[in-house]
Amino acid sequence: MLINVKNSTMVCPAEDTPRTAIWNSKRRFGARCWFRSIQWQLVSAVTTTVVLSFTATVRECSLWRLIQLASVDDFGDFAPTLRLRELIPAVDYSAGIETYPLLVLQVTYFKCGGVSLGVGMQHHAADGASGLHFINSWSDMARAIHVSISPFIDRTLLHARHPPRPVFDHIEYKPPPAMKTDHPLLQPAKPDSNTTAAVSIFTLTRHQLNILKGKSKEDGNTITYSSYEMLAGHVWRSVSKARALPNDQETKLYIATDGRSRLQPPLPQGYFGNVIFTTTPIAVAGDLMSKPTWYAASRIHDALLRMDNDYLRSALDYLELQPDLKALVRGAHTFKCPNLGITSWARLPIHDADFGWGRPIFMGPGGIAYEGLSFIIPSSTNDGSLSVAIALPPDQMKLFQEFFYDI
Repeated sequence: MLINVKNSTMVCPAEDTPRTAIWNSKRRFGARCWFRSIQWQLVSAVTTTVVLSFTATVRECSLWRLIQLASVDDFGDFAPTLRLRELIPAVDYSAGIETYPLLVLQVTYFKCGGVSLGVGMQHHAADGASGLHFINSWSDMARAIHVSISPFIDRTLLHARHPPRPVFDHIEYKPPPAMKTDHPLLQPAKPDSNTTAAVSIFTLTRHQLNILKGKSKEDGNTITYSSYEMLAGHVWRSVSKARALPNDQETKLYIATDGRSRLQPPLPQGYFGNVIFTTTPIAVAGDLMSKPTWYAASRIHDALLRMDNDYLRSALDYLELQPDLKALVRGAHTFKCPNLGITSWARLPIHDADFGWGRPIFMGPGGIAYEGLSFIIPSSTNDGSLSVAIALPPDQMKLFQEFFYDI
């Protein structure tokens, strides 16, 4: 892809901001918004937004780049491939943590007339809900609209208890199940095989989702599971089939779970930070693959029910007692076969960033870092459809597509 960088600069706050350290919890965005048009008032608006209400989100200032590319159509269905990562500024990590920007922005003009806004946000500072609060407040200010919900920046609300007293077995922080030693995926790859994960996006219409949800009543089941639980269960089940997991293979599902409303009292509206906990149901692959879809949904449902105030407070205490948090860092080893990660943006206001030219025609993750990670994305047209963006090896991706659409 030919990239013509027009300008790259640091966007500093419009006025001086307090230079105080803010405590951060031991908890943990890369996203892109697509717009039909854009103007330089974006720069003025973002400097004011940082000063007005989000001072703590930026160390000194943000990195802003202006780039010109070919055509929006070249990106097809906007699957978060490595190519799309060129729409977000790369961060230089060589100079030490004190130099890392907490926010990077890139405006990309396409020769076809389309424009994208690439946003990268440091995940320890803000989760998806807080990141979108910032972006949507920025877009409001670009249209001279007063910010309706000011950010609440007091992360001590996520402090561990004194003394810490974890009371649950926090399996979400324990190592994931390993593959059975005789599984083909553990055998040496053929010289001509392609082991690089592919990234694709698959969409289910409202009608297909209704059919899927109706399957919660199969085989006499009396519990009605949510559309999310059935979809997530369907993804988990389909991935297990695509991987041809042994019947006795355990598989762990990592579900990003917002703790704002689960904590008691609930965190204040506009709380700015990272409140993502992890729900981790575990199941035997043979059960997932042989039983109805609602079985997988039931494992997810039951695991989410456990994520109440007591469990989350216990998790904060558990983390406080860990001598080395680096040992708990998740990466490629976490989500690879036989395990899976699902992050849902279905309830996030990802299409509300109107800078004066209407809603974005697409918003989605800027990339999927690891094999086995997936995102659930709502439609920009409010037609009731949901899309699943997922990273899998190419051979598994083909099978996953077949199983995913076999509803």
